[in-house]
Amino acid sequence: MNLRQLPTTKVLSEHISLCRLDGIDVIRILHPQCQAAISLFGGHLLSFRPTGHKDVIWMSEAADFSGHSAIRGGIPVCWPWFGKVASPSHGFARTSLWELESFNDQQQGVTLTLTLHDSPKTHAIWPFRFLSRLHFDLSETLKVQLSSTNTGHHPWTMSGALHTYLNVGDITQTKLTGLGNEYTDSLAGNQRFPSNGSLLIEDAVDRVYSEAEQTITVEDPYHYRRLTVKNCGNNSAVVWNPWQPASAGMADMTPDGYITMLCVESALTNQGITLAPGQSHHITTEIHAE
Repeated sequence: MNLRQLPTTKVLSEHISLCRLDGIDVIRILHPQCQAAISLFGGHLLSFRPTGHKDVIWMSEAADFSGHSAIRGGIPVCWPWFGKVASPSHGFARTSLWELESFNDQQQGVTLTLTLHDSPKTHAIWPFRFLSRLHFDLSETLKVQLSSTNTGHHPWTMSGALHTYLNVGDITQTKLTGLGNEYTDSLAGNQRFPSNGSLLIEDAVDRVYSEAEQTITVEDPYHYRRLTVKNCGNNSAVVWNPWQPASAGMADMTPDGYITMLCVESALTNQGITLAPGQSHHITTEIHAE
């Protein structure tokens, strides 16, 4: 994605502009520390490239930017649930229109905050009052925090994830460490298996690691770099790659798209967490390339 070619609709500061990409509004950051793009549709980070590196975040070459369906790649926001436990799959946040609440453009980097409130549209899907905030801290490191607050008078339960798609050079050369000692395999009937904490991917993978370390390391030898993914506020780390047959069957993914992508997600799975009125919870992922 060539961010400089996006047509500018409004200049917000020296390094921050509002742009248009097909059917969606995008906040573009062109800063000495990094380049990035965040879609207001879905509160979706589309791109992040620290200066001197290739893009850390993977985006499908066939992604749909019409604003009518979820975007394949980037960091989708799965909320207020994760997976197919209800409809729509992965919740409504990733296909909702978020609002820019604030931004700060400084020498060391850029910070942005987006908000999503409950509305008659969300009440038709999920009958609770809430305020969600997405805070982006963009410098040589990427930090994304999803904050969820119960603004109603009754408790409710949420799950969710920051569904990060990492950009790797060759999935068959990529190694993960820090995954903990067990996982649930969604491709094997949700059976539990022991783990030695590391993973080399040779086929489709869809695993929930419930004992993962706070920091997961992704060795990307093709790009001569190491990515560190630090997750907080989660109860598991999800690792996913659909592999070739499934990739070829997705309308918004090219048949060979699986070769350069790897999802390492900061997730609240299973029963999630219950928030009392006025209570908040934060899910965070922080990514650094070295």
